[in-house]
Amino acid sequence: FDVYHQLLLNELMNSTDETIVAIAKKSIKEVDYHVDFSSSWLERLGDGTEVSHEKMQHAFNEMWRFSMELFQETEIEKEARESGVGADLNKMKEAYLLKLKELLAETSISIPEGEVQQFGGKNGRHTEYMGYILSEFQYMQRAYPQMKW
Repeated sequence: FDVYHQLLLNELMNSTDETIVAIAKKSIKEVDYHVDFSSSWLERLGDGTEVSHEKMQHAFNEMWRFSMELFQETEIEKEARESGVGADLNKMKEAYLLKLKELLAETSISIPEGEVQQFGGKNGRHTEYMGYILSEFQYMQRAYPQMKW
């Protein structure tokens, strides 16, 4: 995700919206740091012990099927791109795959071949795990409905 986020911010620096450009410029240093940080951990754990490699490869395999949805353009994203405000997700996809392959070449983690991609999250169709995640996020508000932040 960090690589996707970095590419997205770089694309948004070309937006016609000055506020979006300012946010992208302010955020890019932090996201560059995240890419470096997560890449180094990918390498450390992917080439670490047999157990760490196995866990990293398993995690990568589990998440890979969702990755291409990042580049599937919704109607809103299409309108934003066409108006010059948003990013060109199709252009980003090629750069993403290239960068990811470069990072993985430094590790023994591999992209699963023949994996069927899952789409639908951007349109509200989620796996059963979303319920558990939402429940966790909503805990405080549900436990203390009158809480003031």
